[in-house]
Amino acid sequence: MASWETLLAFATVTLVIAYFPGPALLYTAAQTIAHGRKAGLMAMLGIHLGCYVHVVAAAFGLSAVFKHVPELYVAVKIVGALYLVWLGIGMIRSKLGGEMQAVAPAKTVRRALVDSFIVEVLNPKVALFFIALLPQFVDPAAALPVWAQFLILGTIVNFAFSSADLITVLAASLVMKTMKASRAGFAFGRWLGGSLMIGLGLKLATDKG
Repeated sequence: MASWETLLAFATVTLVIAYFPGPALLYTAAQTIAHGRKAGLMAMLGIHLGCYVHVVAAAFGLSAVFKHVPELYVAVKIVGALYLVWLGIGMIRSKLGGEMQAVAPAKTVRRALVDSFIVEVLNPKVALFFIALLPQFVDPAAALPVWAQFLILGTIVNFAFSSADLITVLAASLVMKTMKASRAGFAFGRWLGGSLMIGLGLKLATDKG
């Protein structure tokens, strides 16, 4: 592996990026506010698992295809953006009847896991992030092969991101608990969560690079 100085720099950069408010934190907050803490935790897990797809792809050089085939990058980005918008519209249009309860239905919780995994996998910006960040901290002369270093560093980054997502879920669940005190507050929570989701989809679709 790289030197301790390099690893310290890597840890610093990772924590700063992980805890800087971004799309992933907004996404987990939206899921939590719209569906509750359990759904938020499942959304966090879905993002965590989906992120490993990008880590493995970066380790074996698969993510580089987005740099060499920009049309593929755009296509995947648009599909991911449309999926986010679709999820957001679904949140806003969902009926309140039978869902104003302390515990979200098991189906909703499972859906949050699946949706979040798909959202993460369909975000090519995550792939480009890993192939831009990790090579700076990989030592080709180390005993460990480069692909193994990629996997180790990528896993560390993923857990750092998930720790930030966990804090976001816990904070958003407190907001959501207050909103559930009234029907109007609950409806506003669904509207807010859906709006955040749609906004993230539009941002992904319009972002350059």
